[in-house]
Amino acid sequence: MTPHDPIDDAATARAVIDEHGTLLQWNAGARLLLGWPAADVVGRPAAELLADGSMPVPDGPRWDGTVPLRHQDGHRVRVWLLAHRRPGRGDSPAHWLVVTPLESAGPPSTEDPLASAGLTQSPCAVAVYDERLRLRRINNAMSAVIGLPEDRIRGLRASEIGGKAQSEELEENMAGVLATGRARDVQTYLHVGGEGHPHAWLARMAPVTDADGRVRGVCVAAHDFTENYLSRQRLQLVNEASVRIGTTLDVTRTAQELADVCVPALADFVSVDLLDPDGDSSGAPTPVTVPVRLRRAAQRSLTPGSPEVVVEPGHTALYPGRSPQAASLTAGRAVVASVPSGDLDEWLDRDRVRDEWVREYGIHSTMSVPIRARGLTLGVAVLTRFRRPDPFTPDDVLLAEEITARAAVCVDNARRYSRERETALALQRSLLPRELPRTAAVDAASRYLPAARSGVGGDWFDVIPLSGMRVALCVGDVVGHGIQASATMGRLRTAVRTLADIDLAPDELLTHLDDLVVRLSEEAGGDGSPGEVGATCLYAVYDPVSRRCTLARAGHPPPVLVPPDGAPRRVELPAGPPLGLGGLPFESAELDLTEGSVLAFFTDGLLEHRDRDADAGHSLLLDALGDASGPLEETCDRVLHALLPPGGVADDVALLLARTRGLAAAQVATWDIPADPALVAPIRKQVVEQLAAWDLSDSSFTAELVVSELVTNAIRYGSQPIRLRLIHDAVTLICEVSDSSHTAPHLRRAKTWDEGGRGLLLVAQLTQRWGSRHTPQGKTIWAELALLEEL
Repeated sequence: MTPHDPIDDAATARAVIDEHGTLLQWNAGARLLLGWPAADVVGRPAAELLADGSMPVPDGPRWDGTVPLRHQDGHRVRVWLLAHRRPGRGDSPAHWLVVTPLESAGPPSTEDPLASAGLTQSPCAVAVYDERLRLRRINNAMSAVIGLPEDRIRGLRASEIGGKAQSEELEENMAGVLATGRARDVQTYLHVGGEGHPHAWLARMAPVTDADGRVRGVCVAAHDFTENYLSRQRLQLVNEASVRIGTTLDVTRTAQELADVCVPALADFVSVDLLDPDGDSSGAPTPVTVPVRLRRAAQRSLTPGSPEVVVEPGHTALYPGRSPQAASLTAGRAVVASVPSGDLDEWLDRDRVRDEWVREYGIHSTMSVPIRARGLTLGVAVLTRFRRPDPFTPDDVLLAEEITARAAVCVDNARRYSRERETALALQRSLLPRELPRTAAVDAASRYLPAARSGVGGDWFDVIPLSGMRVALCVGDVVGHGIQASATMGRLRTAVRTLADIDLAPDELLTHLDDLVVRLSEEAGGDGSPGEVGATCLYAVYDPVSRRCTLARAGHPPPVLVPPDGAPRRVELPAGPPLGLGGLPFESAELDLTEGSVLAFFTDGLLEHRDRDADAGHSLLLDALGDASGPLEETCDRVLHALLPPGGVADDVALLLARTRGLAAAQVATWDIPADPALVAPIRKQVVEQLAAWDLSDSSFTAELVVSELVTNAIRYGSQPIRLRLIHDAVTLICEVSDSSHTAPHLRRAKTWDEGGRGLLLVAQLTQRWGSRHTPQGKTIWAELALLEEL
């Protein structure tokens, strides 16, 4: 029967009034109440029915109250009214619905069947306990929940009826209600009535009072909200997965996070197996063919030690088409299989090890979920149950697919990052020196560590042999990370070596390098606006003959000097602007170094860390370099151990240590050359005698020819003063001729009938290397000869 049924129409007085107070509807119940027929009142102001003529003004969507109304025969009737404001729909405007009941609302008789059925037949499970918390009454719904009739359990306590820890907790809360007289809501998750699956229950407890207000017992109403509880659990698990999965860009770690999230929330054992990358960097999807070879990336078990494992992490296994793993990968969806249904019989019959594993641990259900992201199949997650008796449900499948989809994106990101990182590392390894050259000027050792998270950057270092036994030491840092930074680093390192070959002073070299970075930045911008290419650099040249080091830096941290008989200290150098600003000058500084001094060059990643500032890092570096008298390789390791966190570095780190050597005065011979070609012969004789004194007579013939050509050219084409210098170490003899002319020599090939022009060509053929360098006083032509005893 609906509220508008004619049979029920007289049980309620009902009227409809528009926003202006005009009666729109008047039912039979309203006529019974006030005697007015509808024809007399519809269309007239509702205020005419008020006995005192005042109309209450509701201030909300609902109003109730008692008002005096005027009956048709003239007497007053006090009526309780309930009014609802109903918004308009379509063409129908907003209006008020006013109602009042006409039938008596007095208490029902004790013999009323509805009154007695209110408790026993209520769909809500209700139980009433007395002051001793002994069961007094339960209705049919509660009896069904407990699984026992009322007459069997009447007089028992809740803990005795349930027999579980949760039952004792409920009883403690009932005692609290009995003692305080305040209601409580308690949530619990337990098995009741011998059912196979636990349910989530909300127990609403309220005190039962007598006429005097004394608490005489407790009423408990139980509400099953299992579906809501499970939905919240699933949502919580999805949220937890989004937080716990993908914390790193490591594939194995991400796979382990997926397994950890699913145990024990979804399964008792989870394995994550991934397809090995096929080496195709295009990222194009490739079809999965059976049998499928998968590599175990991660696993997690409720059993300590994971004794049920068949495939160890890092190992591969071949899965035939009848296996759940291959079936889910080829189908592209989750596949649920159970042992009781026989879904796994065909596979287990051919795999005795797995069959024994299933029988020993009582495995009854598995779910294989493909790991797919961006159209790529990456692997499969297999969820297994053996402790939980319930099989996987469709909701479990949806939840596992949601979690696995999130993990798949993280695994794909990790693989892409790893692929780019490996490419950048390979590029950087090819650009950085594989081993430092052995020179007569310094002993050197180095370390390079790429960033743990942000990827390979643009840090570099180099040791460059120069003419005259000198050596250039360089360290730099390109802004940014990744392949682009590594490529830029390679271009800058090549430029430094090229500029070093023409023997530019450190400040001049940085000026040219700054111009290159400006051009690279303009190229990176593309549209004519400057790009974001930037770098810092420190460049030093050490001469073992004079034991003098010339340094300049471009926004780079200054080096640390460790004298052989003193404490480490920072070398004070003009800072210089970073490379790429353009047009700003660089300044050089000179140091006189004692033989055995150690110079430490490094990038800012060594000093800076999120837990300390650069000054604190510099103090640690000075402490670590306090004893640098031992092998430089050990010193490098000690520095890194002292300054770097164990979990990896946030920025690239480059470290270069160089211990200076010095050439004894006895290894250097110098002559001032008069501007007379006739005196070249005596000079040659003095050179031969000097080589004999050095026990290098086997090289005297070649050295005599080279000296003759270089000295003759200097007398003929150079300017006074002219000086000849011979330098040697264990393996190399260097001949240098300096003059005050700035004109550089040029190697040319003389024609057949030319009388000259063959001198430099002869020098180039007789020596390992030759070249020229400009000096503040002019130029120096040099040539290096390999000593015969070392050939």
